[in-house]
Amino acid sequence: QVQLVESGGGLVQAGGSLRLSCAASGLTFSSYAMDWFRQAPGKEREFVAAISWSADSTYYADSVKGRFTISRDNVKNTVYLQMNSLKPEDTAVYYCASTRPPLVVSTTAGNMDYWGKGTLVTVSS
Repeated sequence: QVQLVESGGGLVQAGGSLRLSCAASGLTFSSYAMDWFRQAPGKEREFVAAISWSADSTYYADSVKGRFTISRDNVKNTVYLQMNSLKPEDTAVYYCASTRPPLVVSTTAGNMDYWGKGTLVTVSS
């Protein structure tokens, strides 16, 4: 049974930092590209960042480029999202997801196979 479990969310002031983690089990993690999406209250789920299985390719939404960094550890079966210079508009539930093979990487929610339950990030002004 595949499980993706996010952690690291919380309340932070604007300008602060958080590091999200997503621990994967039940799949050959090193074979999957991984993504982070987020959903703010009353808004659609949106793409945040993606990383290929080998970590040689990364992609970011324009809104987070230069502030967020996605990385992975294929030994620990974990993907990370380092979030710096946080803004109130970054407030959302953050989800990790695995990309459906054989896609090398994708930024589209419809191409994800499995999803975590999310972790809430709240940025106060």
